[in-house]
Amino acid sequence: MSNTMIILIIACVVVAAAVVWVLVQRNRSKELRSKFGDEYDRLLAQNTDRRLAEAELQRRRQRVEKMQFRPLTREESDRFSIAWRIEQERFVDDPRGALTRADALICEVMGARGYQASAFQDRAADISVNHPHLVQQYRSAHDIATRAEQGKADTEAVRIAMQHYRQLFEELVNQHHLEEARK
Repeated sequence: MSNTMIILIIACVVVAAAVVWVLVQRNRSKELRSKFGDEYDRLLAQNTDRRLAEAELQRRRQRVEKMQFRPLTREESDRFSIAWRIEQERFVDDPRGALTRADALICEVMGARGYQASAFQDRAADISVNHPHLVQQYRSAHDIATRAEQGKADTEAVRIAMQHYRQLFEELVNQHHLEEARK
């Protein structure tokens, strides 16, 4: 076999490896975009480096995979649902106070389900893995709650935050119904 032939074979192998690498990266990007939706786009806009954004999403996924999630018991679900209804009723007289307590209730439900993060940014990152369609509402609600504590959010904004929290709350609390139905 001549040197030219060997070089040609090596070149073909290198090109094939490069094509395979590009296809693997493209499939990974497509899968992550499909899984994380708007959160993928948000991180990409923040980072501008696709590799860094995708590495962050992979890190989140690996972190959440290590968590021990569990459905709520019927008693826990009922207790949390009652607590939520109380906050909704309190909203009329104390919208900002109800929002603060709703934020704390979301954290309590997340802890009961198996989420481990205490800092908001970590909780939002964890939520983005299992509930990517709700993470932006969660961020928005938390931002409004923070502004409300500072007296910088009007009642309409607080109402919207409560609606966002309610969506996440219902999904977290009612998850056991979905899991029971799958059995």
